[in-house]
Amino acid sequence: MGLLDKAGDTLYYLNKWSSGEQKMQRDDMTRLQIKAEVFKALGHPLRLGVVEFLRDGEKCVCEIVDHMGTGMSNISKHLAILKKAGVVADRRDGVKIMYRVTMSCALDFSHCVEGVVIRRLEDQRSVMVA
Repeated sequence: MGLLDKAGDTLYYLNKWSSGEQKMQRDDMTRLQIKAEVFKALGHPLRLGVVEFLRDGEKCVCEIVDHMGTGMSNISKHLAILKKAGVVADRRDGVKIMYRVTMSCALDFSHCVEGVVIRRLEDQRSVMVA
């Protein structure tokens, strides 16, 4: 982890692996902050579960509530966070609000992480059995 120091329109990032200063432009920091918001949105188990539930396509909020086993207000709060981060989008269909994943790479990333987690658990299990 590094240290950020603001100087004019340039942010200096001091990294323990570097021998000096590397200039990080303000646009770079803004880009990284936006990416971090996506990771934060995906960083809650319920929100990640919603995204995975929407893997097969658009679903009504009522279906999401039933599947996740929690209340409408709780789901609405989490859907708003996912929507603000650009992970999902909604549309009205009569009286229903339908949600769909708009950031398909989030599903790819979730699948990738799951594979790593499974391998780590298998490694831990083999150590415990040995």
